[in-house]
Amino acid sequence: MVAFDGAAAFKGIDHCSSVGRESHTVVADMDGTLLLGRSSFPYFALVAYDVGGPLRLLLLLLASPLAALLYYSVSESAGVQVLIFATFAGARVRDIESAAQAVLPKFYSTDLHPEAWRVFSACGRRCVLTANPRIMVEPFLKEYLGVHLVIGTEIEAYRGRATGFVSRSGVLVGRNKAAAMRKQLPEESPQLGLGDRETDYPFMQLCYVVQPKPGLKPVPIEKLPKPVVFHDGRLALRPTPLLALLTLLWLPVAFPLSCLRVAAGSLLPLRFTYLAFRGLGVRITVRGTPPPPPQKATGRSGVLFVCSHRTLLDPVILSIALRRPIACVTYSVSRLSEIISPIPTVRLTRDRAGDAAMIKRMLQEGDLVICPEGTTCREPFLLRFSSLFAELTDEIIPVAMANSMSMFHGTRSRGWKGMDSFYFFMNPAPAYHITFLDKLPVEITCGGGSKSSHEVANYIQRAIGSVLSYEFTRFTRKDKYMALAGNDGTVPEPEKAEQK
Repeated sequence: MVAFDGAAAFKGIDHCSSVGRESHTVVADMDGTLLLGRSSFPYFALVAYDVGGPLRLLLLLLASPLAALLYYSVSESAGVQVLIFATFAGARVRDIESAAQAVLPKFYSTDLHPEAWRVFSACGRRCVLTANPRIMVEPFLKEYLGVHLVIGTEIEAYRGRATGFVSRSGVLVGRNKAAAMRKQLPEESPQLGLGDRETDYPFMQLCYVVQPKPGLKPVPIEKLPKPVVFHDGRLALRPTPLLALLTLLWLPVAFPLSCLRVAAGSLLPLRFTYLAFRGLGVRITVRGTPPPPPQKATGRSGVLFVCSHRTLLDPVILSIALRRPIACVTYSVSRLSEIISPIPTVRLTRDRAGDAAMIKRMLQEGDLVICPEGTTCREPFLLRFSSLFAELTDEIIPVAMANSMSMFHGTRSRGWKGMDSFYFFMNPAPAYHITFLDKLPVEITCGGGSKSSHEVANYIQRAIGSVLSYEFTRFTRKDKYMALAGNDGTVPEPEKAEQK
């Protein structure tokens, strides 16, 4: 295998053809090559916050100047080693793997280099050789980009926890990359190599250099082989060093502000909460015509509000928009969320007959909110709607719920979720957008005689999706939790925790 030491033989990636490469093998670097960004700090920061919270992120931020100094004055390997130690030392390996599977793919997928991807995706066999820890990058590369082989820096672990040090092979830069490739591909000579810096030259045989171009936009999400529908973690933005610093500086203000907002929502009468939230920076926008309160004297059952599900707060925000408490059904919410909830909550048991009887009983007492997706989704997708609700009433009003969060996500699939509401309100200016659709015509309901419950559920999913411009999926709660947490989302009775 031939390795060039100079850049004379290398051309820019824009000169590389992607035609007829179905039988070719490509080896590419990651940062600055497959990804637009040349710095791996944001991805280390995402892992640091996920496995260790603000203190771990602070440690990484304090270590980053030393990492930069070593990177440019000593060696690239020394700089990367500092980032690895600050991020991983003492962290459980399974937590690192979980963050790599559930958190990083969303951010990697929005930073893909268009020219590099054009060539890389055209090759039949794809390999990535990177200085980043393999444990961090492998889930995204294999699951979302169809990479066949990932060769990265290996970390050391002791009794299930990372030591912060790397294996004897060291950080894969320069000649280490070439040696690692020869070991992993002893009999194969790649037809194509992609890199962006001099330390990549030794591992590439026929290299095209990916040069930085200001203003270049990443590959659109819809052009990826597989969209990132589910993702986890608390941070909503890619944390550059400046954004990481601003996040840490905001936290001492954010948490007291969040507690104040939660208190306003929990303690004030709902007719005053809208104004209180507005004064505290929480924006609630209502479109459509909300229905009037039910008239119990008529003997008719209450209205069932069928909502898309974005956060745990959906039913609360709906009640604030209506200026009256609307009961909601939930599945395994945390005790803390139940205590601070300003509206009645009743838990589903996942027993179809028992849940149906309970919902019917609640509708006889008044209006009710239900989120038939069964779990939240952050991206512009709607999960499959459970059809049980359509069998129980014909008084149905679809409600399209959407929100915006600039710094933190107000949902989480792993760990203790009692902080979900607090994290939503920790955003500087969180917002909710509620659109009331028209009440379902009788002929569209099961009572009309021509529609099954599945047809009604699918109709409502399409109606809400059209208003929000969201894509429809057949994914379920189980699919989400298998993707993010490695389980089906079922919570054992003694250990119930919020799984919304």
